[in-house]
Amino acid sequence: MTLDLQSLRTEYTKGGLERDNLHENPIEQFKRWMQQTIDAQLPDPNAMTIATVDANGQPSQRIVLLKNIDEKGFVFYTNLGSRKAQELKQNPKVSLHFPWYFLERQVKVCGVAEQLSHAEVLKYFVTRPRDSQLGAWASQQSRPVSSRALLMQQFESMKNKFAKGEIPVPDFWGGFRVKPHQIEFWQGGAARLHDRFEYNLQPDNSWTIQRLEP
Repeated sequence: MTLDLQSLRTEYTKGGLERDNLHENPIEQFKRWMQQTIDAQLPDPNAMTIATVDANGQPSQRIVLLKNIDEKGFVFYTNLGSRKAQELKQNPKVSLHFPWYFLERQVKVCGVAEQLSHAEVLKYFVTRPRDSQLGAWASQQSRPVSSRALLMQQFESMKNKFAKGEIPVPDFWGGFRVKPHQIEFWQGGAARLHDRFEYNLQPDNSWTIQRLEP
């Protein structure tokens, strides 16, 4: 089978982005775009790609859900034995990407990941549906497994183990906060002349904004 990918063409005409449209604080600008994405009823608007790098310099990417955003940074949760968590322990530099292509938008974040405190993790864990809590116990994330049947067997085992009472937070499960130092907002434009604005954090914790060529 031959795929004719070269002939696939889309003109980006949903809107432009001007400096006057931007909030001086990129976190507030991100919240504005996130709310617009939610209002547009896109599936999983908080889905983001997380890129990490292993000890050999090999990048790796995966999609994770953003669970909080404030002035401190971008928060997500994961098994601490997972590939991403282990790579972040070796190299906390990380990049996030929000692919809101249905709105002809994307956001790229560069920053440093810091592991969350147990108190922060517990506060979130208790809000998860019970099956999601059990899933955290059942899965040794990123480890090989011989079949889905075995995975479900592990899940049922955890369901029986915690049949009564609250489910505790696994000691191998936690979260990270990505503290950004660079955030780029991208809006598609006609003739591939896209609008790109990059925020960079300064030593005094202020942000500078510059337009980038597409």
